Amino acid sequence: MITRTLPVGAEVQEGDAVHFRVWSPASDSVSVEFVSLDGRNLRSTPLEAEENGYFSAFVSEVPIGTFYKYRLASGVFPDPVSRFQPNGPHGPSQIIDPNAFRWTDYGWRGRPANELVIYELHLGTFTKEGTWQAALRELDELRRIGITMIEIMPIADFTGKFGWGYDGVNLFAPSQLYGAPDDAKAFIDHAHALGLMVIIDVVYNHLGPDGNYLRQFSPDYFSTTYKSEWGDALNFDGPNAGSVREFFISNARYWIEEFHFDGLRLDATQQIMDASEVHILKEISDAAREAGAGRTLYIVAENERQESWLVRSPKARGYGMDALWNDDFHHSAVVAATGSREAYYFGHLGTAQEFVSALKYGFLYQGQWYAWQKQRRGHATFDLEPSRFVIFLENHDQVANSLRGERLHQLTSIGVFKALTAVLLLSRSTPLLFQGQEFASSSPFLYFADHEPELRKLVMAGRYGFLRQFRSIDCAECKQYLAEPGESLTFEQCKLDFSERSRHAHLYRLHEDLLRIRREDTTISSAKLYDGAILGERAFAMRYFDTFPRDDRLLVVNLGSDLYLSAVPEPLLAPPESMGWAIQWSSESPEYGGMERRSWRRPADG
Repeated sequence: MITRTLPVGAEVQEGDAVHFRVWSPASDSVSVEFVSLDGRNLRSTPLEAEENGYFSAFVSEVPIGTFYKYRLASGVFPDPVSRFQPNGPHGPSQIIDPNAFRWTDYGWRGRPANELVIYELHLGTFTKEGTWQAALRELDELRRIGITMIEIMPIADFTGKFGWGYDGVNLFAPSQLYGAPDDAKAFIDHAHALGLMVIIDVVYNHLGPDGNYLRQFSPDYFSTTYKSEWGDALNFDGPNAGSVREFFISNARYWIEEFHFDGLRLDATQQIMDASEVHILKEISDAAREAGAGRTLYIVAENERQESWLVRSPKARGYGMDALWNDDFHHSAVVAATGSREAYYFGHLGTAQEFVSALKYGFLYQGQWYAWQKQRRGHATFDLEPSRFVIFLENHDQVANSLRGERLHQLTSIGVFKALTAVLLLSRSTPLLFQGQEFASSSPFLYFADHEPELRKLVMAGRYGFLRQFRSIDCAECKQYLAEPGESLTFEQCKLDFSERSRHAHLYRLHEDLLRIRREDTTISSAKLYDGAILGERAFAMRYFDTFPRDDRLLVVNLGSDLYLSAVPEPLLAPPESMGWAIQWSSESPEYGGMERRSWRRPADG
């Protein structure tokens, strides 16, 4: 009897047998060719035609580890649903037994939303070795300081020796650059043993330009109706779209079922175009939840248009996701920290009011005119909990969208950086830290992508063209300082130096202490009422109301010069009845490199 977990691909059966199934409506015939790792043909077996462009065959004497490709009329190509490409996208696919790994996480159920602190990392630069095994060794320390969820940048196989991963072409094959599939499983299994959730960044809006052979199997993988910002858009509502949808829905299930990932981060969902009655994003969300039955799944979307229905329940005609990335918070924070309002920062002022509004309501743009794009932007979010929004001071895109890939602490005063860190980590929103941010890493994060020479030139030109929207970069003298994405040095200098945990111990301790407060202070983590007040153009307060008897918390933030309040006609500053305020934590404590003020100071005439 044939057993399958995926509708297509090579599935291991009993007795050294494999069932092959592939969708190739562009072909009259398909055969599977067993090859050596260097591509020499060893034997060939024809597949039988099914309905709707599918071909399949049960083949005996195919040991685990066997290499294979599919022969079509147009040539010989890797399996579109390959589980591993040991020589990269252009090489042969390998038979993998998905049941060989021995999991120990059977009691794992995930974590509730109010406990989440996300840590985004890129496997190739997170450690010097750039592997799953090396990253696994750092999980205990991440757990110790208070991280509860790891977000892995895309791992689907791509060409070259290094890259961000957003140009993946073998969506079911974890990149061989980081290790074997079982290394990924070992990482996740150990994370679960430590109480850490792990989600994967998936790219369902385009495929990479090199090593993408899907068109050889069917041109219907790609849309003739829409255009993507990064190449051919994918076909979710055109001819033969049913099989294309099946491919991507199966991919979402695959990472959760076979690798035990705890959810998905969906890249640039505004570029996933679909006019079907049921949008592909909803089907992916539903399929992921089904695949993770019994576990708490976390599905977060990046969406530049700020379409809030993505996180509303299906009963409210939403797509049922858990959270959205909130670029508005980041943009306000960067403007407040640096004073720069170039390019897409133009629509933000960095004022105290923006912070209060973003912390209370999520998006700042909920349908207003957005001058940078010369159109309205965003949708209403007043009914959504703050935890529905993932906020950050750094992420992979925002650090790299600069001339030198510098971190925020290098672009502002250390006092402002510490204050903004407190806002981030003590918010009711879901905070995200980018790798190394917790110890003020001096390693830049630049755009890097290893391609063949001609494509490399195009990538460099495209990168510079994108960055020219920033006036400070759009100059002849700046171009010479822009890192070449295809240079190995560009990649290597982005690797973290963990010795900075000691050398920057005061800032590392600040993050650790803030995460401890967030974890242990239930008033902050679970306040039912949360409000804010403006104290000045660059100063504000956020109050966390406890249930009776009162045990409220007040976060006072000043991003400007010394603030003296001779009059305080603001009820949020009033302590609970018959009580007073006491300072429990200060970003200016000497242990964080500052000068702590242990009590409120009043002006001389106060």
